[in-house]
Amino acid sequence: MSPRDAGWQRSAIGAAIGIAAALPLAAWMWGFTIDDALISVRYARHLADGAGYRFNAGGPVTDGVTPLPWPFLLAPLAHADAMTVLVRAKCLGLGAWLGAAGALGAAVARAEGAAWVKAAAAIVLALSVPVAAHAVSGMETGIALALATCAAIASRPRAAAVLAGLAAAFRPEMAAWALVLAVLRAPRDARRVTERAILAAIALAPFAACAIARVLVFGRPAPLAVMAKPSDIEHGAAYAIVAVVVTLAPIAACAPIALRRARGPAVAIALAGVAHVGALVAVGGDWMPHARLMAPIAPSLVFAFVLAAPHARAWSNALRGAIAIVASLALFHIVPSGRNVGSDRASLVAAARPELANASRVAALDVGWVSAATEAPLVDLAGVTDPTIAALGGGHTSKRVDPVMLLDTGADALLLYSPVAIDLASWTTARYPRVVEARLARSELIAERFTARAWLPLGATGAGYVLLSRDKR
Repeated sequence: MSPRDAGWQRSAIGAAIGIAAALPLAAWMWGFTIDDALISVRYARHLADGAGYRFNAGGPVTDGVTPLPWPFLLAPLAHADAMTVLVRAKCLGLGAWLGAAGALGAAVARAEGAAWVKAAAAIVLALSVPVAAHAVSGMETGIALALATCAAIASRPRAAAVLAGLAAAFRPEMAAWALVLAVLRAPRDARRVTERAILAAIALAPFAACAIARVLVFGRPAPLAVMAKPSDIEHGAAYAIVAVVVTLAPIAACAPIALRRARGPAVAIALAGVAHVGALVAVGGDWMPHARLMAPIAPSLVFAFVLAAPHARAWSNALRGAIAIVASLALFHIVPSGRNVGSDRASLVAAARPELANASRVAALDVGWVSAATEAPLVDLAGVTDPTIAALGGGHTSKRVDPVMLLDTGADALLLYSPVAIDLASWTTARYPRVVEARLARSELIAERFTARAWLPLGATGAGYVLLSRDKR
């Protein structure tokens, strides 16, 4: 066999191993999703139907999706009901991730290093629940994950810059990661300053294009979620620490001396990862489970682990790999509940559809699943899709929506979440853990105008939503 044929065979085997490492856990986590995935689906469906970039058909154009390109990418698949489109989005994310995992496996196979190190890398990748969960969540994270992985393993610096920049278009907090990765991948020659400037421009161009589009259409460069879900550095630091641990790959790749000796792509990937952690601290982290904002760069750090391994002692590589694997096993006890989110949401949507059939406008804090249960306009009490409510004081679940303001929206249905089943006759005194819902439930004005009509259970945990209907006067 010629060296060329041997190289192709090694790459093919590596690609198969990469896919084999990525697929089982992703399939196991297939039932995972996030409520916000259905917000993007609603925008995509309205684009597909010709209604425009709107959350409410006939309503204003609003900036309700942080990854601006995602609804446009999803729109060709969006000629169906919301839950069907969600499944298609999950398939798209999984397909993109498996393709990237195959490319990563081929790159690992071509890299120098001991076979056992590469096997350890495959195991770390196979056990990373955040990567698997967000590949199939139905959100844009699977696309960002695939783009970031391909950027890290790209052999050409400009290709790496393009792919990294596209990843940042889907996840804006990845802009710093894309910039550092692109600049440090520049060739080391006499023209390095010019080339690095070009690579930086390429990497930031998609992010800048999204910001400019937002200024022109919405009047602000940052996504609406920044205003709707304010956070701080303290929360960001806590989030980043947890995310580094649960994604596993940063543990395996934490070898500063070996990375410096390896130079090239290894140190570029590692320093880009450091920049990304800093960005997560700065933006205040995220409320979504399974370290969503850290997941896209985890596979790249698996690659950095492999590239740095020949420059570290065997015991060091083994220790870091073992710690990552043990950490994954320790974390697996919290995973099963997340696997049922999709089926619980689907049952909730099915139960709510007949109850909301006659509603003309529905107010809710969790508008994702509600948008799949009714085509009626929604009042987003979190402000994620509504700039007027987003501008109010308070956090994501504590916007200062008062009873008069709610009544002025014309909402004739109101959904309130409770962690335990409640007696409809005593809905005004039930426990509502989220501030905006508790405020509305305690209002005498709301109690006078609304009547509890149904309890909508969320899975088998006892949690659910009480549906209030406005009395006609």
